[in-house]
Amino acid sequence: MSIAGIRLKRIYDPVEPEDGARILVDRLWPRGVSKERAALESWLPQIGPSHELRRWFAHQPERWDTFCNRYCAELKEQPDLLEDLREKARKGPVTLLFSARDRERNQAAVIRNLLQESTDG
Repeated sequence: MSIAGIRLKRIYDPVEPEDGARILVDRLWPRGVSKERAALESWLPQIGPSHELRRWFAHQPERWDTFCNRYCAELKEQPDLLEDLREKARKGPVTLLFSARDRERNQAAVIRNLLQESTDG
């Protein structure tokens, strides 16, 4: 079954009914967001990039490709977390939430790509 419908969204964006299961994938709780406002189904801090990798990347676009490779290696060490996300996405809409300003280059994008690749073919 396909899980192509995983959405990505900043935690600061408004909650929408089509978000489905809202899952925060940041290791750190985002500044200025209450738990009520976040409207999360779950928070998976352990799936976020390691502190060392996050600091190294520092959201510098020229480091994106290397960040993706290193982060994928970290994620593959946590197959149970990825499988849990995969199962949620098979059951209904899932929105992976992140706090980064860059909507294209963030850990949620890496997670979604990894989940989609693992179900192709």
